[in-house]
Amino acid sequence: MQLDFLNPQSAVFWVRIGVTLLCGGVIGMERQLRGKPAGIRTSILICFGTYIFVALAAALDPNRLDPSRVLGQVVTGIGFIGAGVIMSKEGSVKGVTSAAVIWVLAGIGAAIGLDRLELAVAFTAVTVGVLLGVEFLETTFQKLRRGVHGRGLPSEEGSDPECGPRVMDQE
Repeated sequence: MQLDFLNPQSAVFWVRIGVTLLCGGVIGMERQLRGKPAGIRTSILICFGTYIFVALAAALDPNRLDPSRVLGQVVTGIGFIGAGVIMSKEGSVKGVTSAAVIWVLAGIGAAIGLDRLELAVAFTAVTVGVLLGVEFLETTFQKLRRGVHGRGLPSEEGSDPECGPRVMDQE
């Protein structure tokens, strides 16, 4: 991989920045419009930050350092950020989908950092498709909204003590 992708004076550098902004922005827009915890800015910055770390790691000399270790540390760090958006209150767990989206955004940023731009755009399209498609299915088939154990709609109070806390995918 050439170092042009780390040179702000090259077109290659700005194309990657543009793809990062586009992918993070499209997913962030979907989240923002739905009032979810990780909106446009957060999504762009997660995608961009992951891109930066992975691109810098890819530029390392593999004979002296192992660039794949950076990718492993990014996954760990993103897991920590994702855990921060998950909330538990009165037997309900919220924010799991936002945490999963954060994890996917990091994967998209990593794909861009490894010069897989088409893959990043495809992952973005699939992610938005899942978020919108499942929403459509849930509104079409109200039974899907009943949750993991089929206990009524998320607006109902309480949870079944035998089954543990209710996980609500609708953050």
